[in-house]
Amino acid sequence: MLQPRTVAGGAARVGTVEPGSWRSSALTTAQRGYGSRWQTARAAYLKAHPFCVYCLRDYRLAATDEADVILECAARGLPLPYATVLDHRVPHRGDQRLFWDRSNWQPLCARHHSGEKQRTESAER
Repeated sequence: MLQPRTVAGGAARVGTVEPGSWRSSALTTAQRGYGSRWQTARAAYLKAHPFCVYCLRDYRLAATDEADVILECAARGLPLPYATVLDHRVPHRGDQRLFWDRSNWQPLCARHHSGEKQRTESAER
């Protein structure tokens, strides 16, 4: 039988939503701001900023425009660092002003968003 994954001290590896968190309220995803307006803004932002900023940093890519990133990745045998998640640099925690502040947005790939970014935010709590 499979055992649950835990880390030293018996703490769960995957954080749970804290009681009282804006995420644990009775609000729907759309009511929290992630409705059609967000989906449209997200798609436009990712089209204009298609690459994960953490991947660009990790790959130490000098290129900044889309064609040059593609060429540099091809020349170095790197996978293309496409972003699929529009992340909030500073967690908005339900603050709609911060939620819609485009200077607080960054494109990330799912791996970086679910890994490094979540670990960083958990450590800041």
